[in-house]
Amino acid sequence: MTVTTQVRTYTVRDGLLDEWVRRWKEEIVPLRLEFGFSLGGAWIDRERHHFIWEISYEGPETCAERNSQYWGSPKREAMALDPKDYLVSTDVREVIRVY
Repeated sequence: MTVTTQVRTYTVRDGLLDEWVRRWKEEIVPLRLEFGFSLGGAWIDRERHHFIWEISYEGPETCAERNSQYWGSPKREAMALDPKDYLVSTDVREVIRVY
C-alpha cells in the first residue's frame, strides 16, 4: 500500500477562522479518522487567514477513492458543512516525506 500525504492550505473568510477551526476539530477530524485518514497536524496563520493541515491515507483504495467515499458518506452530508461558506480558496499539494 502506498501512503499519500497532502498539505492543504485554505484561505478562510475574514472573521470565520476560529469557527472553521472549531468545526474542523469537532466534525471533520473524527469522520476523517473513521475513514482511515491520519492527520499530521494543523496550523493557523492569522495574518493571512490561512488554515494549513496535513492529511495522509494508506489503505486498499487510492487516496482519491477514499476521499470520494468520505464526501459521499451520509455522515458527511449530515454535517451540513459546506466549505464554500468558510473558504475563499484552497491549495492542495501532494507531498513526499524525505525525512
